[in-house]
Amino acid sequence: MDTEVTVLIPAFNEEKYIAGTVYGIKACGGIIRVIVMDDGSTDGTARAASGSGAEVIKLKKNMGKGCALNYGLKSVNSGIIAFIDADIGTGSKELEKLLEPIIKDKADMTIGVLQPVSGKGGFGLVKKLSRLLLFVSTGRTLTAGLSGQRVFKREVLDEIAPISDGFAAEIGMNIKAMKKGYRVLEVPVNMTHRETKRDLKGFLHRGRQFYDILKYYFMEMRGSK
Repeated sequence: MDTEVTVLIPAFNEEKYIAGTVYGIKACGGIIRVIVMDDGSTDGTARAASGSGAEVIKLKKNMGKGCALNYGLKSVNSGIIAFIDADIGTGSKELEKLLEPIIKDKADMTIGVLQPVSGKGGFGLVKKLSRLLLFVSTGRTLTAGLSGQRVFKREVLDEIAPISDGFAAEIGMNIKAMKKGYRVLEVPVNMTHRETKRDLKGFLHRGRQFYDILKYYFMEMRGSK
């Protein structure tokens, strides 16, 4: 298996965190390329990413996480591909823990189980929905099914492409990979990112997540008939 590693980071207005995330990844061994897909940011995300040593693909407008990842994948030929969220910061060096099972052929896809963030977050409704839909679809469950910190063998991404649009990206990857029988392993990592708060912006964000996940699921059911 080709063990060269490329890391893709979708980013929208992450000027504050993106440099730390890139530096953390570059502290890992064996990383060949780090590519930031600047998803129509209006701040200095692209400048900060480039200044920290990442390649930058700049999208003209905000297309959403799934579209940004699909766009980035067009530029990748390595045998191992990792996805990392832009706001992880230097904790991204924990990527090594997700890479190890892939390199040692103990898994085909790994998912990072992040440390809980202090403070008030959501009510867990989106997580419960994603777990329910995954179980209904595959008979399996995941602790961190919505985690964006993932590593794949290239063949897995080739089989489950394209990545779903909007906030259904992770649930789509989970369902497709498990239905195809790939070995999916959750790995605890010492990473954290911003937690969506219980304010209007937070509720709107969760509402979009809820809608996108339900929309994906019913479209998936319709397509499987």
